[in-house]
Amino acid sequence: MIRISYLPDARYAEASADDTILQAALRSGIRLTHACGSNARCSTCRVAILEGLDNCTPRSEAEQEIADHLQFKPMIRLACQTQATGPMTVRRLVLDDEDEELAVESMDDPVVEAVGEERQVAILFVDIRGFTAFAERLLPYDVIHALNRYYHGIGQIIHRHGGVIDNYMGDGILTVFGLEETERAVSRALQAGLDILQAVEAMKPYFQALHGRSFDVGIGLHYGAVVVGSIGWGAYRRRTVIGDAVNFASRVEAANKTVGTNFLISDDAYRRAGHEVEVNQCPPWEIRGKTGVYQLYEVVGAKAHPT
Repeated sequence: MIRISYLPDARYAEASADDTILQAALRSGIRLTHACGSNARCSTCRVAILEGLDNCTPRSEAEQEIADHLQFKPMIRLACQTQATGPMTVRRLVLDDEDEELAVESMDDPVVEAVGEERQVAILFVDIRGFTAFAERLLPYDVIHALNRYYHGIGQIIHRHGGVIDNYMGDGILTVFGLEETERAVSRALQAGLDILQAVEAMKPYFQALHGRSFDVGIGLHYGAVVVGSIGWGAYRRRTVIGDAVNFASRVEAANKTVGTNFLISDDAYRRAGHEVEVNQCPPWEIRGKTGVYQLYEVVGAKAHPT
């Protein structure tokens, strides 16, 4: 067995040749943060090798990518990727009291089991167009009633197609397909988007009769990688998705305003299920906050299937 000393804990663990620095620590009850679940997708388990750097196994390809990105010095290693071939002393670098509480929660709280889980999902953003103009002359309770009626109808559609509403953002909804039902995530998101457009059209006479005005929606769909995890504090923790794919889907939705459309999808979504719907190909488009140009497609309807 190999002895690994951990600072600032002033404790040590016995490691076998197959143990990583992280595994040895956790088996000995030493709290060591590992937000991504030991998959070399974050840097929270990083340690400084104070003694015994020559006794570390070489960096894995995944660790090297993070080291290059964050410009780690040779003594900074990911505990989840590094094995000891001889005795060493390490210092945890993510180690204040709040980190300690997070480490305890990630090990002891079943609600946090999904922290660091990477998934490929379809992300559907739906945002009300012209809601400020619609709501500015209404009483606050009338605005709440209108939103709840809208959310009720939209929520039923999303649920019917196996989507999960991740977040409400004022008059916008972030919905994810592929968390619970993984099959045909993009196809189901596309159909949900088309059904939402129909539902909003069906709501317009009601709002027009009650308030003398109505609204439209803009929809954006993207398919990509996200991290699924629990965020928040205490009883307010909730499961959510985070990642560049979420931001990109939001940008796709926002492009509707400029392009003059209601339902846009990214090339990644189109390549997976675009053949199932009628689309208009848009010119290569610059996405706000992203470099380069991207291909977007306007979804205009469901494709008729031969009987």
